[in-house]
Amino acid sequence: MTVLEKGQITIHTENIFPIIKKSLYTDHEVFLRELVSNAVDAIAKLKMVARRGEYSGDIGSPEIAIAIDKDAKTLSVSDNGIGLTPDEIKKYINQVAFSSAEEFIQKYQANEGESIIGHFGLGFYSSFMVAKQVEIDTLSYQEGAQAVHWTCDGSPEFQLEDSARTERGTTVTLTLMDDEQEYLEPSRIKQLIKTYCDFMPVPIKMDGEVINRQKAPWRESPNNLSKDDYLDLYRYLYPFQEDPLLWVHLNTDYPFIVNGILYFPKLRPDVDVTQGNIKLFCNQVFVSDHCEEVIPKFLMPLRGVIDSTDIPLNISRSALQSNRTVRKIADYIAKKVADRLKELYRDDRQEYIRCWQDVGTFVKFGSLNDDKFKKQVEDILIFRSTYQPPAEEGEAKTAEVQVQTEEGDAWEEVKSDREKSASTDEQGRYYTTLSEYLERNQSRHENRVFYCTEEASQATYVELHKSQGLEVLFLDSFIDTHFISFLEREHSDVKFSRVDSELDDTLIEKDKESEIVDPKTNKTRSEQIKELFEKSLNKPRLNIRTESLKSEDTPPAMVLLPEAMRRLQDMTALLQQQKADFPEDHILLVNTAHPLIQNLASLNQGTIIQEGGESPSEELAKMICHHVYDLALMAQKGFDAEGMKDFVERSNHVLTKLTERAM
Repeated sequence: MTVLEKGQITIHTENIFPIIKKSLYTDHEVFLRELVSNAVDAIAKLKMVARRGEYSGDIGSPEIAIAIDKDAKTLSVSDNGIGLTPDEIKKYINQVAFSSAEEFIQKYQANEGESIIGHFGLGFYSSFMVAKQVEIDTLSYQEGAQAVHWTCDGSPEFQLEDSARTERGTTVTLTLMDDEQEYLEPSRIKQLIKTYCDFMPVPIKMDGEVINRQKAPWRESPNNLSKDDYLDLYRYLYPFQEDPLLWVHLNTDYPFIVNGILYFPKLRPDVDVTQGNIKLFCNQVFVSDHCEEVIPKFLMPLRGVIDSTDIPLNISRSALQSNRTVRKIADYIAKKVADRLKELYRDDRQEYIRCWQDVGTFVKFGSLNDDKFKKQVEDILIFRSTYQPPAEEGEAKTAEVQVQTEEGDAWEEVKSDREKSASTDEQGRYYTTLSEYLERNQSRHENRVFYCTEEASQATYVELHKSQGLEVLFLDSFIDTHFISFLEREHSDVKFSRVDSELDDTLIEKDKESEIVDPKTNKTRSEQIKELFEKSLNKPRLNIRTESLKSEDTPPAMVLLPEAMRRLQDMTALLQQQKADFPEDHILLVNTAHPLIQNLASLNQGTIIQEGGESPSEELAKMICHHVYDLALMAQKGFDAEGMKDFVERSNHVLTKLTERAM
């Protein structure tokens, strides 16, 4: 066998520096975060070896000092931590700690345009993004260690020499490039420390002043934090915002490490629920304002902090989304949120109700998007209702002792009454779960739910139901359009009817005098009224029904929108990304019990048809039919400019005719 060539396999490290300078980080400013993080690590390592008894010297007061020399154009970061020996300099600085430097280079040269979230991967070497020369002056804690000075100008060449340093620790000094002089401004450095290093557990000093907060509340036990502590953190992270509704403290170290505090904010109409507002930290070091891959989609509007060393920070976002640990962390966060909400529902129902207008959006969105979360919160989904508990249920009762009676446990009865009284908000409006609603109304309308989506426009319909003892739920938030369909899937045996879709039989008077047949026309009064409206309005696609409604306060006519047809039109509009038009196929229900309709029928019956035209009474009857229809439509939708113009003209015409007849 002939040997052709012998040599050494080399790693082409000369390609690393151009990639560091151009492609490693989106923002050059993170170099300071990396240097300060290394300094914190050095101090932590010194404490560790001291606890193990490997260092008996005086640790002193741990601190990091940042110094600026504008004349020399240098920025330095110093610590009094563990320090480095010459061998450690060679191992950790001269040999870049990659599993394969060549593989790294190929990866990021091939994906130069891709935004990476790899942080802490190169640490110290990020300095070369802003510096034309980097120096390390260090002395190890080890007894008899030699202080060393390392220098590199951004090429593969370096210089290692003895140092006169006598204090344990490390100083990294950067001679900044001409176009990176902004980092010689103290205000800029303080701003970067506040952004990235504010919660690091070591004092960071500049000109003798400590410039970071140090304490990270999310690393504390919840038992050690007060309400003010949580609110102070929120106000610091999100100044000029309203205080949060409630918060969730995350704290686990198995099977992964996650600490954090998540806040439920008050939701404003301009909040983009698809954008993350949670700050991602790693060992109290700020990483990103966006951690959409770690947070379940439905919790995106939450605010606060997540701190974890188990979230990989040196992979692409697409890989992060499919990472198994990240998915487990997301599930854990969702469960903790659900647990906190259930705890509040159980312990302080009125506070839960107070927060529901905003919190309910999270809960409903989560139920729509996550089956696990849905199962966790399905018993605490509440809806505002027209139900009013009987007076005795709303009054507080007292029980001095627990008494077992034939009817049951008296103490449990008192507890139940208290829970009912706690189910109202500050305005006295009642809130209920769907299961409570169905159970309460089983005898009246089994497995049927009446609901309202717009309280103002559907007020007449709601009052009609209330007058006959029918309970109505309010599903009037922007998410409820989708949530109603979800409820129907979850409760397939329950029929959901909007109050303006169909009228329940209990609202209609079946035994009515108007059904007597008029011998002159051989028609009932209802038939005559229907014929009058059909002829006056002349709308073939309008279905006119005549019914005698029970309530005295109902209007002369109501527009009904059949549930299936309305939903089909809404779905079509959604798919076409258009606003749903008011359906031409709708029902005009004329209330024959209303005095106006009865007078209208009498007016029409007294009409004397004149040859070649309408009588004044017939003309007035037709105008009143139009006016009644207009009023019914106004309860459902607003008129456009042309429609409003026609309505005003007809109204003036009707009023003119009526005043003429009165005179």
